[in-house]
Amino acid sequence: MTVHAIRTVGDPVLRTAAEPVTVFDSSLATLARDMHETMSKVNGVGLAGPQIGISKRIFTYNIDGHQGTVCNPVLEILDEETIEDDRTIEGCLSVPGIQMPLARPKKVRLTGVDVTGEELEIIAEGLLARCFQHETDHLNGRLFIDRLTGDDRRRAQQQLRHKTFQSNVDHVQDQRATTIGSAFSNKTGNSFLRS
Repeated sequence: MTVHAIRTVGDPVLRTAAEPVTVFDSSLATLARDMHETMSKVNGVGLAGPQIGISKRIFTYNIDGHQGTVCNPVLEILDEETIEDDRTIEGCLSVPGIQMPLARPKKVRLTGVDVTGEELEIIAEGLLARCFQHETDHLNGRLFIDRLTGDDRRRAQQQLRHKTFQSNVDHVQDQRATTIGSAFSNKTGNSFLRS
């Protein structure tokens, strides 16, 4: 299995809507295994194709005893009530060092297909619902920081623009390279936050 480098904010692949998965073959199964391995090595709970430079509508997840791979996901909000009252902090492997409270709907239905092309449907609540929304955002060229509002958005923008943010990204990438191997030696350029 291959462990892939995690792309970080500033990489254009993170701001581009991913293309649908159309071929369900052994290469896709290998990609899914690699994504699970990468996610595990960096202690993630979800990982989308664009986060490793693959602009395809695929993500993996492993959270609260639920794990899998979803291709071409469609997300439907089943309960507009948000998880805001617990002020759940959200972060992202592609935005290292920035974590902010973010309200998300607490219940969703996710439909799509697995790596063999078989249809799937998952009703998710709580943290799993949050994960599905976060990863689906990645496939649409959005980061969690794009959903922030008010003071939280201003704080995130300040952190992204601060001179220490890029050095933090470099430090995280160096740690990943030391821990996992040379796959994480790729560093990306300037950070930005879409307004």
